[in-house]
Amino acid sequence: MPAQIQQQAAPASYLEVAGLDAGYDGVRVLHGVDFSLAQGEAVALLGRNGAGKSTLCSALFGLEPQISGRIAIKGQNVAGWPGHRIARLGVALVPQGRGVYANLSVDENLTMAALWSRKQPNRRWVKERIYEDFPRLAERRSFSSGALSGGERQLLAIARALLTQADLIVLDEPSEGLSPRAIEEVIIGTVGRLRGEGYTLLIAEQNLAMALKLAERALVLDHGRVVFDGPSDVLMADKDLQKEHLGL
Repeated sequence: MPAQIQQQAAPASYLEVAGLDAGYDGVRVLHGVDFSLAQGEAVALLGRNGAGKSTLCSALFGLEPQISGRIAIKGQNVAGWPGHRIARLGVALVPQGRGVYANLSVDENLTMAALWSRKQPNRRWVKERIYEDFPRLAERRSFSSGALSGGERQLLAIARALLTQADLIVLDEPSEGLSPRAIEEVIIGTVGRLRGEGYTLLIAEQNLAMALKLAERALVLDHGRVVFDGPSDVLMADKDLQKEHLGL
């Protein structure tokens, strides 16, 4: 089935991916992936297990070998850049599995993230604001991160991304392993708030209903290829496409 691409006028791209082939261990996972994100746009990246979502998220940060194609952030081609250099452009990854340091306290995790932040005269987020806006983390500041609940660890992972002063945040499977309550409070509540504050968001998910609550546009990957790129409400209404490419 040909990819369904909804033509829309869009602002200048914050992130642009063109003809991206990438993979690992000699296996090509992504095949000619094309998409872009405008500044302040929230986009859901959907697909079944093995569709290539996590590979795409990693490739954006130079964490998976890029075989060919172009990745541009704010107009700069970042192909071949190491992850720390890409992050300096204002991009943060909240990885699958949270990616926090389990042997460090909440406060130590936040301190480390702040050390990696971009140099900016007016920082949007500092540790004090994290504790003020996310009181659950303030209550747990001395706790080992490994002792936190799944929802608390995800909140900590998002807080770490914010402390880097990123403008674009990529979340890889943020609802994985979370209870319905944690999904509502941490993912829909916190990520929804970031969308309202104008962050550019790419949300890789299998939870269709949750992802489409947060994003006005959706990308669907199937076998490493984009098969849909268009408004979230169009995807939500297309049950045939959901069945064929998402297994729903």
